[in-house]
Parts: sequence; structure tokens; C-alpha cells
Amino acid sequence: MKILLVKLSSLGDVVHTLPVVQDILAAIPDAQIDWVVEKAFAPLLTQVEGLQRIIPCELRRWRKSLLSAQTWREWRAFKADLQTARYDAVIDLQGLTKSALVARLARLTQTGKRYAMANQTDGSGFEAPTRWVADVAIALVPRIHAVARARLLAANALGYDVKRLETAPNYGLKVPIAQSIRAQAAPESIAFIHGTSRQDKTWPLQNWVELGQRFAAHGYQIALVHGSVKELVTSQTIAAQLGGHGIACVVWPMLSLDELTQQLATCHGAIGVDSGVSHIAVALGLPHVQIYNFATAWRTGPFGSAQQVSIFEKAGPTVDAVWQSWLQCISPQESGLP
Repeated sequence: MKILLVKLSSLGDVVHTLPVVQDILAAIPDAQIDWVVEKAFAPLLTQVEGLQRIIPCELRRWRKSLLSAQTWREWRAFKADLQTARYDAVIDLQGLTKSALVARLARLTQTGKRYAMANQTDGSGFEAPTRWVADVAIALVPRIHAVARARLLAANALGYDVKRLETAPNYGLKVPIAQSIRAQAAPESIAFIHGTSRQDKTWPLQNWVELGQRFAAHGYQIALVHGSVKELVTSQTIAAQLGGHGIACVVWPMLSLDELTQQLATCHGAIGVDSGVSHIAVALGLPHVQIYNFATAWRTGPFGSAQQVSIFEKAGPTVDAVWQSWLQCISPQESGLP
């Protein structure tokens, strides 16, 4: 069975959709799965077990220059690439006009069908073309976690038992070597994921410094993660302030998503704001505290693991609250505390 998944962006949304691949392969072992995704996020998908083909597009960039000859050349090349195969099932896991367009362009086998959501779920985007393009529109309960929504949609589309979804999500990331490095690493590293696409989701810089002091006092090394020049400056500022207290920390270089995934997998845990990189830490199974100052943790925060928690306060949680949440993620023996 040949299946096309359509989930274009953003990074966190792509991460939340990863378990669908492993769900399908568990239910349909001979399935051949392709995935259309924004080019910026394609390197992450190279780290996923079981994907047959990754088809990159750049709809975000193309729509900014619709009259450009280069845009139309790239669009035609993407369309030709997409249409080299015919699919038994095309599943639009995004529910937006742009994903509906991609689903419509994809070719079907003689008995193939297009599947999509029939309705919006709480806190998520949804646009009418999703329903118009679908051969089968699947109704979902309105209040559902992003990971569960994707898994449920795929299960209903392909007809496998939804009871499979009672198991913890398997994100399928290929990191055995990195995990071996983590087991042998000393001192243990904790990733600080301070960057996010929205300024109002950030946590105060001084909180990161104070938290770094707490971790250092218990023998941890701090690894500072960033995905832009602006975030790099923040990492350097945190490192400088921690260095002023005699604390060693590492500012990572700018990394591609595949490299970042492998590097994160060598860490012993992560503290992060609501961001795509934090969601990668969750997918890697790292002990993780995810910081929220918006009441959306129920929809996008970690779940299904006692080693991963979210913490929400409208004004942003205190350093002590984050530290206590971290201690919930690990055993007393690991924490070094009595």
C-alpha cells in the first residue's frame, strides 16, 4: 500500500505528526510512506525510520513571489516530483488550504482516496478546502492533543484499530549512536532551549541564568541551543553570565535539524519553552520540562511519560517551580539529592 502524508509545517506540528509513521507501519508492515513537507523541515524527516520518500516544497517562500519566473519553475519541478507516484491513500494531516492543494495535486491509484479532517479542533487551524478536496472527511472530537489528533485521523483513514493508539507515541527517530554517547558522557549535559518563534512565549534571561546555576551546583553542564542569529546572541549572553559565576557551559553552533536532533539525543535532559526544538526533545524521550505562559500545554505539551512534564503560569513559572518540575522527571538517585 502506497501512502502520502501531507504535513507541511511548522516544526512543532511536524514533530507532533511523526508517530503516524510508526503507527502505520505497525498496522500495515508493507506500507510505503511518502511525506510532503516544507524544505526547511525536511532534514528532520531524514531521521525518521520507515519513510520511503521525503518530498520538499517551499510554499511559504513561493507565495511571497507568485509572479516570479523562478517561483513557477520551482513549482513545476515540485509538482512533477510529487506526481511521479500514485497513491492508495493521501492523508491531509494539516487541514489548511495549502495542504489541501498539495493533496489535490497528488495522483491516486484507481481505487485510491484522499482523506482529511471534517472539522476544526480546539486551538488548531482549519480551512474549508480541506473538506472540499477530501473523498473522505473524518470527524474528530474537538478537544484533543495534537499528537492524538494526527494518530486518530490516520487510523480512521486507513482502517486500523484505534486501540493501537492507547500505546505511548513512537516518534521513530534514528538516534542509537547518539544515545550511546549520552550513556557514556560526563559531565551530564542539560539542553536549555530558550528560543521560540514568538517573543511572548519566551522566559526571562535571568531565569535561565539562575536555573543554570542550580543545575551546575548538581554537576550538570549546560548546553545552549539556538536556531537563529538573535537566539545565538541570547545563548552567548546566558553563557557569559554563567561564566561570570565560574560555570562552564557550551554554546552549540548553528545546526541543521538532522544535526540538532542527533546532538540533542546526547543530552541527559532538556528545559525548554513551547517551541519546535522542545518538541524534538520530547520526541527523543529526554527528561524534559516544557515552560508555558499560555494555557495550551494540554494541546501541545509532552504527555504519556512520567519523565516529561509541562508547567504553566500566565506570568511565566518561577525558577523554583521549573526546578521542582525537573525533580519530578528524574529519580532521587539521578538528581543527586537525598
